[in-house]
Amino acid sequence: LLETELFGHVRGSFTGATENKRGIFEEASGGSVFLDEVSEMSPALQVKVLRTLEEQEIRRIGSNQVIQVDVRIIAASNRNLPELVTEGRFRQDLYYRLRVIEIELPPLGERLEDIPLLVEHFLKKFGGERGRSFSVSPRALSLLMSYSWPGNVRELENALESAVALNRSG
Repeated sequence: LLETELFGHVRGSFTGATENKRGIFEEASGGSVFLDEVSEMSPALQVKVLRTLEEQEIRRIGSNQVIQVDVRIIAASNRNLPELVTEGRFRQDLYYRLRVIEIELPPLGERLEDIPLLVEHFLKKFGGERGRSFSVSPRALSLLMSYSWPGNVRELENALESAVALNRSG
């Protein structure tokens, strides 16, 4: 499924492929593609992504036609990619192709100063969706900042969404 999403497919290439489908790489040509949790890609998919980066071309599933693409890849992982390379679970050549500019972002529990800004952002987002305004008390913010947030920003967002859904006072 991920392969067809990234590279597209031609009609009849597999059961259910009733029409041609452009993939994300083709659609994003001239722009950027964000690959989240890149460490979870299968070895076969890693090879295809590497080939796309090196050759700047793709082939839709079931096709022999080469399509030129020009994409910038932004990749993220919550796992240690150099460790996975050492263990043989992530291709070294793909790692170095992706690692043009590396930005290391510590876990949210190590960036407590970001929590108030994130809380404000998410409360505005959820308030806009509901046509309401939400705020957080200093005590609640203190509690949020004392938690380790092992699920990082996604966990914080989910906690705030739950609080907003259950909140009656704003």
